[in-house]
Amino acid sequence: MKTRRIGRTKLEVTEISYGAAPLGGLYRACPREQAMETLQAAWNSGIRYFDVAPWYGLGLAERRVGDFLRVQPDRSYVLSTKVGRLLRPVPTGTVPDYSYVDPLSFDADYDYSYDGIMRSVEFSYARLGLNRIDILYVHDIGVYTHGAAKNAVYQKQLLDSGVKALEELKSSGAISAFGLGVNEVPVCLDVMRHADLDCILLAGRYTLLDRSAVAELLPLCRQKGTSLVIGGVFNSGILATGPVPGSHFDYMPASEDVLAKVGAMEAIAKRHGAPLAAAAMQFPLRDPIVASVLIGTAKPSSLTRNMETVEPPLPDSIYGEFEPYTLVAPPLGADAVRV
Repeated sequence: MKTRRIGRTKLEVTEISYGAAPLGGLYRACPREQAMETLQAAWNSGIRYFDVAPWYGLGLAERRVGDFLRVQPDRSYVLSTKVGRLLRPVPTGTVPDYSYVDPLSFDADYDYSYDGIMRSVEFSYARLGLNRIDILYVHDIGVYTHGAAKNAVYQKQLLDSGVKALEELKSSGAISAFGLGVNEVPVCLDVMRHADLDCILLAGRYTLLDRSAVAELLPLCRQKGTSLVIGGVFNSGILATGPVPGSHFDYMPASEDVLAKVGAMEAIAKRHGAPLAAAAMQFPLRDPIVASVLIGTAKPSSLTRNMETVEPPLPDSIYGEFEPYTLVAPPLGADAVRV
């Protein structure tokens, strides 16, 4: 699989990467054997960049990803995890409902400070059972997750001392790159005014349907040499399933307007003899600022099906036909599950 460079670093990642949130039991249980089979399917497909986070299954996904990567050849993969939440043990059966099924018995506290980030990294090493983390993302900072008042506190933590921790980890060689892992554009713009980021893992905001990142973030990334890793390319599923009953957009049931736009996009794809999912998968990589497209699933069959949409490349001319139906997403609802 082709690779692309992360920012101005020497680190290169495969154009398609694997996101491990489903291995933590997101929305449905994921038995260990199934998790290992899915990771093996990703590896067999040529994926060599794996992303995980303490949040995914309250430590469960990090354990599983670490178990899989530990037996792979050294330096044969790139691994990213996240900081911003510290896990603490809680009594069995008392884990709050964060939409993870059968998570480990931990809860999470937000901490974006120097000490919080350093502790988070040490905890991740232990859960992963690995001695190397290539990329650290600051996870879910922003107004969508915290609200304006709390985010002001957390963002001050990050800018006052958290960024220093990330810079020290990078300068020491402990990590090769750092950035944000978020679902929103405004916080990226805010942080980039104060810190140089190597990359941003952006979920759902630069997709075939949602172009929230186009106006300001993409130009700023080009100016600063910051790469994007794009997650959520199906916008919670609707660009994979089409506008079927019960389809979701941005973690919530799709509105009539979104259903109509996606229906028009699906018709365009069909006229070109391609599934809509193929256009959704291939769209972000048309921009060189995008280093990788992240796919997440807990089923080997789903991963294989997604990989089948990467080739053959669709003609450039098709994308102009989609433009009248694109949109900028409204703010996430209070009940949205952010991954």
